[in-house]
Amino acid sequence: MQPEQAAQEPAEPTPVTAEAPPLPPDDPGHDAGAIARLYGEPITRLPNDLYIPPDALEVFLDAFEGPLDLLLYLIRKQNFNILDIPMAQVTLQYLEYVEQIRQHNLELAAEYLLMAAMLIEIKSRMLLPRRQDDLVEDVGDPRAELVRRLLDYEQIKTAAVQLGNLPQEGRDFLRPSLFVEQGLAPSWPDVDPWDLQRAWLDVLRRAKLTQHHRISRQELSVREHMSAILRTLQSQRFVEFGELFAGQHGVPIVVVHFVAMLELAKETLIEITQAEPFAPIYVRLAYSPA
Repeated sequence: MQPEQAAQEPAEPTPVTAEAPPLPPDDPGHDAGAIARLYGEPITRLPNDLYIPPDALEVFLDAFEGPLDLLLYLIRKQNFNILDIPMAQVTLQYLEYVEQIRQHNLELAAEYLLMAAMLIEIKSRMLLPRRQDDLVEDVGDPRAELVRRLLDYEQIKTAAVQLGNLPQEGRDFLRPSLFVEQGLAPSWPDVDPWDLQRAWLDVLRRAKLTQHHRISRQELSVREHMSAILRTLQSQRFVEFGELFAGQHGVPIVVVHFVAMLELAKETLIEITQAEPFAPIYVRLAYSPA
């Protein structure tokens, strides 16, 4: 075949699996031969290169939350006794549904395949003849564990539906809200007598922290106090340290008296002695050489 001849052959049209409905007759822009409108222009025939995938539109009428939900649906739909499940029919229907899921979503089908394997195992155990040991030990019905799980799941699902049917705020009802305009006149709360007493005591406590006192200047002479100490020591041989301050009133006078004693000790006119640690301190006149 020559290239010119191949170019002249028309392209094979792609099969179309869906048709668009025509415009309604009451449309102002209705055209008798138009099947659709694109940017306001009527379209009378489908394009030759239009391709519609076979799975462009899929509708799933039944949605299940898991393998147990699907299995329970198959049992209840055909009114099977859940305590005596016909494993052959249920397993066949279950596998058909799993095959549909596997063709579209392999990750989702993995969870259902685990239950399918369990159904096949139970079915095979029921078909195999029992051994003498099993008849003696009475291993029980291989469907017992599956029935227990189905009953538990159905109970939980029923409780969830009942809870979902309860009225919910925001879905079934709304709480009414009412705006109340505040009055212009202020509303003062009542004052408890104990609160008033506590407030008064707090005022007194703060008043004591801010008391004032006047400091007066007093003329004090260290020399006069030195002379007084010497006169006291001349009449007594030893004088206890605290007795030297007897009769002295006021902190300033006591301080000046103590400074006078230190000056006498500095000039070696008196001696401050102590017999042992923590013993009383005594003051006496210093001995002068003859």
